Amino acid sequence: MKYNKDVTSSRRKNRKTHLTASSHARRLIMTAPLSKDLKGKHDCMTLPIRKDDEVQIIRGSHKGAEGKVVAVRRKSWVIHIDRVTRDKVNGATVHIGVHPSNVVITSIKMDKDRRNMLERRAKGWRAHKERKEASKESA
Repeated sequence: MKYNKDVTSSRRKNRKTHLTASSHARRLIMTAPLSKDLKGKHDCMTLPIRKDDEVQIIRGSHKGAEGKVVAVRRKSWVIHIDRVTRDKVNGATVHIGVHPSNVVITSIKMDKDRRNMLERRAKGWRAHKERKEASKESA
């Protein structure tokens, strides 16, 4: 069921919007869930992935592999992880691209901007929890 008449539900238009998204929009789309202990610590579910985050692959043929994010390729929608490589025919090793939705962030590369983002998101999450509890009590 469609809730907002101003937003299209057309498959064709949604695919076009997704695949032609600008770089700053792709950053927000390329988010990864936090591990259980980080979720509890920061009161946040997901974060945009960035270089130097430590991740664990939870889906796909490399499931269970852990490592540090070496590169985030927004144009091709993938991240490259340390120690997730394959050998080419000529002997060179190349990183295998993994979609951020297939990993979980186990350690966050923290800086001022990221700390502010986590605080802002946690504030909204706590407010949501309070509203939910208040509605249960009133019912």
